Amino acid sequence: MQTHDAALSGWVEKKRPGGNYGSGNGSPQPFDRGAYDGPGPYHGFAAPIKDASGRTVGNAPCQKPPWGRLWAVNANTGNIAWQATLGLNEALPAEKQHAGGSGSAGPIVTAGGLVFIGATNYRRFRAFDSKTGKELWAYKLDQVVNANPLTYQAKNGKQYVAAIATDSVVVFSLP
Repeated sequence: MQTHDAALSGWVEKKRPGGNYGSGNGSPQPFDRGAYDGPGPYHGFAAPIKDASGRTVGNAPCQKPPWGRLWAVNANTGNIAWQATLGLNEALPAEKQHAGGSGSAGPIVTAGGLVFIGATNYRRFRAFDSKTGKELWAYKLDQVVNANPLTYQAKNGKQYVAAIATDSVVVFSLP
C-alpha cells in the first residue's frame, strides 16, 4: 500500500527555475505553491515509513505530529475554541496512527451542533461535537471524501448529510 502522509502539504514560495509547481501551465507568476515533497528549498524533507520487512509504505513530514487538525474558532473573540487531530496514518504502528493526515476539503456544521468532515486521505467520514471537538462518530468508506459535505432536509422532514467520495455519493440520516 503506497500512501501520502502529510497535512502540511504546501505553502507559497518564490518559483525556482525548472520546478514543476503542479499546474504545469507555465504561468508567469513569480510565486506558486511548493510542497514538502515538491519543488523548493524543502524538497525531500520527508522521512520514509517502513514496515517490518524494511519496505517503504509511506512518507511522513519531518515534524512532530499531529500532521492534520480540525480547528474551531470562536467567531466573537477570534480565539481557538478547540482543536482535534484529524486523520489517521495507517502506515504507522497501530498505537501511533492517530497522527493526523493530509486532506483537501472543509467541514460543515449543523444547527444541532454537529461538525461533519471527510477531508483526509484515509477514507473516513467523521462527526464531531461543535462545542467540545470530541469525535462522536467515524465511518470508514471505500473511497476518499474529496469535497465539503452537504446537508439537506427531505420531504419527510428528516435531515441528511452527504459527501462525495471520489466517484460516488454517500448519504447518512441524522436522528
